[in-house]
Amino acid sequence: MSRRSLLRTGAAAALGLTAAGCGFTTADPVASKSPDEPIKVRPDGDLVYFNWADFVDPAVFAGFEKEYGVKVIQSNFDSMEGMVAKLNAGNRYDIIFPTAKWAQRLAAGNRLRKIDHTRLRHAESVFGRYDYFADPWYDKDSAHTVPFTMYKTGIGWRKDKIGDDLTGSWDDLWNNRARGKVFVLDDRDEVLGMAALKLGLDIATENENDLARITDTLHSLRPRLRGFSSDSYNNLLNGNAAMTQAWSGDMAAMLGQAKDPSVFGFETAKEGAPVNSDCYAIPVNAPHPGTAMLFIDYMLRPENVKKNIEYIGYPMPVGGSEDTYAAIVEPFPECLVQATDLKDDLYFRNGTSKGEQARDTAWTHVKAG
Repeated sequence: MSRRSLLRTGAAAALGLTAAGCGFTTADPVASKSPDEPIKVRPDGDLVYFNWADFVDPAVFAGFEKEYGVKVIQSNFDSMEGMVAKLNAGNRYDIIFPTAKWAQRLAAGNRLRKIDHTRLRHAESVFGRYDYFADPWYDKDSAHTVPFTMYKTGIGWRKDKIGDDLTGSWDDLWNNRARGKVFVLDDRDEVLGMAALKLGLDIATENENDLARITDTLHSLRPRLRGFSSDSYNNLLNGNAAMTQAWSGDMAAMLGQAKDPSVFGFETAKEGAPVNSDCYAIPVNAPHPGTAMLFIDYMLRPENVKKNIEYIGYPMPVGGSEDTYAAIVEPFPECLVQATDLKDDLYFRNGTSKGEQARDTAWTHVKAG
């Protein structure tokens, strides 16, 4: 089964939410605590967990439940917009996993509790080893988040279908040998960003002239395109795709399922590879924030980091885990996320309300064909 991409098909739900700017309603004031109120790190109830499907090794959950005498009550989302919709509907979770730009929105909207890193015994393995995450652009001083995964976006392909002589450019998605069997992610920012990089534009441009050029460029991909899908992992494995835009972690996870990994390739484009991070975060109305803090610390233990990296295929910015990940992606070394990648400013960021509307409109035109 695919990991992060399994249910990620709801990007169309972005329309309207992003156009509305922050896209959040006010949390229930009765159920909510002050974002700044310190959290006591202790079991205070079962863990109500909300994440992408199949994104933590079940054995790690089992160990946590046994050690602390609590249950992990799981729910899954299929997009960031779906996650926010559940929060806005009043659902209460102890721990959620927003991407960088969504973490920024949630923190700015006072929807997240502050996380005192000094209360996490294993926080130093993150913030002491990865300077970037000590003060990332999306959350000053990582006051409300702890990084969970990091990943890049590139191109996966089947060598047995189209060979191995690609150019290392986003132009490869226009390869005639893959005609009719190319997929791009069902994700607005990823697809618009890919075309922007191909054209030498800002990855998150809001300029209408830029967006018109991006839309035209993506229309020229149509004859090669089979569809929009974020299930890159299975599309390549089952042969539906000869080539696909893909998240690096999904390609790493696919290696573990492929009968013959040598059939597959993964490259990041020379024009630039978008980078992103999923974070641990505790909502302001979390019913059991103490258990959530214990869970974050438990997940940062070296043995659990190793188990989870091997299970999901995504690297975690935890010191000491680098060799584990490098061994997994030896056939696909471009899956590795280096410190320089994090500083390349190729994150998708929050735009202005007008700019987000313009990007939504461009995406609608791209999807309509």
